[in-house]
Amino acid sequence: MEGESKVKLHGMWASTYSKRVELALKLKGIPYEYIEEDLRNKSQLLLKYNPVHKKIPVLVHNGKPIAESYIILEYIDETWKNAPKLFPEDPYERARIRFWASFIQQQLFESMSRIVTSHGEAQEQAVKDAFEKLRVFEEGMKEYLPGGASFANGENLGLLDILMVTTFGPHKAHEEVFGIKLMDPERYPLLFSWITALNEHPLMKEIQPPYDKLVELLQHFKPTNQATGTESH
Repeated sequence: MEGESKVKLHGMWASTYSKRVELALKLKGIPYEYIEEDLRNKSQLLLKYNPVHKKIPVLVHNGKPIAESYIILEYIDETWKNAPKLFPEDPYERARIRFWASFIQQQLFESMSRIVTSHGEAQEQAVKDAFEKLRVFEEGMKEYLPGGASFANGENLGLLDILMVTTFGPHKAHEEVFGIKLMDPERYPLLFSWITALNEHPLMKEIQPPYDKLVELLQHFKPTNQATGTESH
């Protein structure tokens, strides 16, 4: 237990990437110390622990730093083998999970970032691209979750649940600020019901950013066209 208590997480309250790691730690029941980072004035510890990217999140376990959220999630699942498992044991199922996890990270999240950081015609195109990628994902999840299960990992949250809820959980705040309804229940009924159920999970409620504070932060993205709050991996 002594080793398990020596876990620290350098993160940022509104970062999707930080929230991924926070949720995984809570799911596994791992005690940890949270260190909030000011991304405009990064701590010397953060720069020491992640000298390559100089970004959050960074997990420090017994003095050893691990950077980048997806790598951290794998490390957590491999180090703390208790349930729930974030990745399936079966190699084929593990590969399928990794495929869709990559789609969320590289396709969906990238599309959302372009919407936030673009204007005019570029933003309109980014919205079209996001809708198309969400349609592809909706169809893919109909096959992956044929029963329309709330959670991809059965009763417990797994990797896809973590990525989905931390990416799309705050969708109402984004709708309010940017006026774009990505998580539309008519267009994407499975994804909408999935996110709705995930947002009601007790652990997700614990780590959700305050709605008003998140809206205030997102407002700064519109006039400045800068994404300082999402500098992370």
